[in-house]
Amino acid sequence: MTEKLQKVLARSGHGSRREIEQMIASGRIRVDGHVAQLGERIEGEADVRIDGHKVVVKDETSMVCRVLMYHKPEGELVTRKDPEGRPTVYDRLPKLHGARWIAVGRLDVNTSGLLLFTTDGELANRLMHPSREIEREYAVRVFGEVMHHHLHNLRGGVKLDDGPARFKKIVPTAAEGMNQWFHVTLTEGRNREVRRLWESQGMQVSRLIRVRYGDVKLEKGLVQGAWMELPLDRVNYLRRLVDLPKEEQSFVSMTDKKEGKRQLQRARRAVRRSKHGRAGSGSKPDSSKSSPRSKSKSPARKPSTRNGRSSS
Repeated sequence: MTEKLQKVLARSGHGSRREIEQMIASGRIRVDGHVAQLGERIEGEADVRIDGHKVVVKDETSMVCRVLMYHKPEGELVTRKDPEGRPTVYDRLPKLHGARWIAVGRLDVNTSGLLLFTTDGELANRLMHPSREIEREYAVRVFGEVMHHHLHNLRGGVKLDDGPARFKKIVPTAAEGMNQWFHVTLTEGRNREVRRLWESQGMQVSRLIRVRYGDVKLEKGLVQGAWMELPLDRVNYLRRLVDLPKEEQSFVSMTDKKEGKRQLQRARRAVRRSKHGRAGSGSKPDSSKSSPRSKSKSPARKPSTRNGRSSS
């Protein structure tokens, strides 16, 4: 049975489907000795190489879909490498063998909060696709006097450079002088869309935090720069959301109620260690230019299919 090359490589953890398609268009991928073409179909035993390096092509049964929740700080870029050497979100993530973390969407450098990563490129691709209309919720601090007609416009829709846009929900939460806090909800993830919507009404966003993606909320107690792996039930919620089959394996125990607390404690310790190590290096910490790197690694143990419990 053959499958599309970009779908197989995305599922095997070599990037999102969009990233794979860009690699194919650039001539970076070869299949059985020839330059791959968009839409090409392959079989499981095909010899696939990216930039000359042979890559592992996996079928669905051999893959374990994993998802991380990461609390992104301001100042980090959502990119694998930055030519200017600025910190990226990938600096802190646990290392993987035979797979890689794929970001589900992006947050700009000045936005903090919830960012999901997965090893399944097909899952990432579907979660990001506008046709799925998955809700993203943000806490936003706006500078300026927000009037009723501004909120009416933002709910009804305004025209941006890349087309019409609107907030599905706007909920006022607090006021601090000329600053007002709102929770806003979108069903797409265009570049800087929240900021541009408010700017269309003459307002300036002074703080922006993503707090929810679908029904996955930013975990309380997860400090900035820390990550935690989602248990099997949460992974399968995301898979159901985009019509993917249920996952049967996990590296995280569902039945151990203390597992979540242990993950948060480990995350806090990892962030503290990375900050301490940087402070001791003799250089001044500057969150706008650099980022400490976590030394935490991905669990080496094998996943178990029994009640979603890991084998340890």
